[in-house]
Parts: sequence; structure tokens; C-alpha cells
Amino acid sequence: MNSGTVLLIVALATVDGAVAGHGARLLLARLRRGARVPPPWCEVAVALVWGLGTAVVLRGGADVRWLPLVLGLGWLLVACGAVDVAHRRLPDALTLPAVPAVLLLLVPLGFGAVLRAAGGAALLLGAHALVHLVSPRALGAGDVKLAAPVGAVLAAVSWPAVLLGMVLAALISATLALVLLRRGRREVPHGPSMLVASWAVVALAAGSFGAG
Repeated sequence: MNSGTVLLIVALATVDGAVAGHGARLLLARLRRGARVPPPWCEVAVALVWGLGTAVVLRGGADVRWLPLVLGLGWLLVACGAVDVAHRRLPDALTLPAVPAVLLLLVPLGFGAVLRAAGGAALLLGAHALVHLVSPRALGAGDVKLAAPVGAVLAAVSWPAVLLGMVLAALISATLALVLLRRGRREVPHGPSMLVASWAVVALAAGSFGAG
């Protein structure tokens, strides 16, 4: 795929991302436990994530089977992140359907990827549930539910990617905690860190698979 074609696809993905971001903003406003996000935050955020994700996946060679997963995860990142940052919670209407959606997006990658994703979802869900039971204030119930789709997408890449994603998420949350503590805020939403870390790992891995 030549550079001109890649640039065209990235541009189209960016425009489509703005449309998808608009849809996310409207959806969040209508959910019972959603959030009202002023324009154009969702539109700009999804456009940037989709454009960047498409560029990363298509670099070198292109295994476009990963692209729907990267775009879907990017949309979830913006939608869930907006609610978690604004209200310190994650809506079930987004986190619960995310697992079957991820498994469906993984079907083109084969049975092995789907099977690993199901195992990864169960693994991270159980691990986060245990932490929540031991220390509910350290990890919210919404984060536990979000762990399932996050585990699914990371395990679809590989089992080491699950560990990498969790370590990266912890580092992002720790960095945010230091910044927010200096501003007098003690609560740090962990959901956005989980989503940013998993999106980065999956997008970079997908690009590497394409380049191979």
C-alpha cells in the first residue's frame, strides 16, 4: 500500500472519527448514567484516536483485520473516559456490551484470537474483582466491569500483552495521581488509564503484525 493511499485512508478515518465522536456525545447525553459533554470534545478526541490508530496499523504493511478492533476500542476510550473523568464512574451501558462486541470484532482474526480474548476477559475480571473485594476504595465496581473488555483485547494480541497493558495502566494512573495531588485532588479515575494503555498496546501490536 503506497503512502498516498495510506494518507487517504487516514484522512477518511479521521473524518469518520469526528462523526463517530458526535454519535458518542449524543449517546452519552441520553444514557441514564451517561454524561453531558460539550462539543466538540468527543468529536475531536475520536477523530484524533481514529486517525492515529489507522496510521499506526497501516504503517509498513497492513493487516487491516486489526483495524476495526483498534477503532472500536478508541471509541470506547473516549466515551468511557469522558464519563469517568466527569463523574468518577463508568456506565454499564457501555462496559457490559463491550465484551461481546470485542469478541465479534475478533472473529476475522480467527478462533485462536477469540479464545484468548475470552480467557483474558475472565482473567482480568477475576483479578480486578478480587482487588475490589479487598479494597473497594482502591478500585471501583465500574473498573472491574471494564477489566473484562480490556483483558479481551489485550489477550487477543498475546498473553504478555495483558501484563504489559496492566503495567502501563498502573504507570499512567500513578503519574496522574502525582499531578492531581499537587492540585489538591485525591481521587484518580483508573478507567481512562486502562483504556489508554490497552489501546496503545493493541494499536502498536497491530501495526507490528501488519509490518511483518
